Amino acid sequence: MSTVIDGSASVTINSGAVLGITSGTAVASTSGTSINFTDIPSWVKRITVMFNEVSTSGSSIIQLQIGTSGGIQTTGYQGTGFTTNTTLSAMSTGFLLSGVWAATYSKSGIATLSILDSSNGRWVYNSVTALETASTTVGVAQDTGSGVKLLNGTLDRVRITTVNGTDTFDGGSVNIMYEG
Repeated sequence: MSTVIDGSASVTINSGAVLGITSGTAVASTSGTSINFTDIPSWVKRITVMFNEVSTSGSSIIQLQIGTSGGIQTTGYQGTGFTTNTTLSAMSTGFLLSGVWAATYSKSGIATLSILDSSNGRWVYNSVTALETASTTVGVAQDTGSGVKLLNGTLDRVRITTVNGTDTFDGGSVNIMYEG
């Protein structure tokens, strides 16, 4: 399928794939050590993860991990999480939302996962979130993250957890949207 743009060029739009945006169901991030979204269709090219005032019990940074039918992959992530105060943390076990974390923080914002090259499973990551504290309002600090991961297989799941894997979620909610 192609469409003419300004009468001079044609563009193929996602030939053969399902079009549109599918929203998941929001999950309360008020308990447990991880939040999992599974059964993501094989045709997905982009996933947006939305955070609403998400907080945890400790100081371990929140991270996103991706996986296949074989499970979540916990190695091979490259990139950094950054906090406005110039704190930078390197990724290894997942895509980081920020450079630092504390039990008094909560975050609202989005993270995007996009397939860079479907022939080799390379996914890129970018996030922008607002850091909040109990004594201030949204936007105290802007946190960002960016990175890349070569996924061994077809992505069908996303996990939100902490780097140490033991801090528990104690506030907020998370949801995803995906598109072909």
